[in-house]
Amino acid sequence: MNKIENGTRKVSSDELAKFADIFDVTTDYLLGKNNTPEWANKQDTIDIEKFLNDNEGSMTYGGEDLTEEEKQQVRVAMATIFWKRHKHD
Repeated sequence: MNKIENGTRKVSSDELAKFADIFDVTTDYLLGKNNTPEWANKQDTIDIEKFLNDNEGSMTYGGEDLTEEEKQQVRVAMATIFWKRHKHD
């Protein structure tokens, strides 16, 4: 997993499918081709944008500002957590 996160190895199709099952999203969602799960409604998309905007602020680590790429990675992680917890049952 660490090698995948660091970009030293690509995720396989089987691994991608397993991650999608775990998070109950599509593989397209994980690949960033579709940022919204199929089950989400209009209010959900408003809520996720508010959640991300309210929590983005000044992103730092160890007293240093994150790069734009790192900020995007944090946004993806936050969105994943949001959708996992916000899923309609």
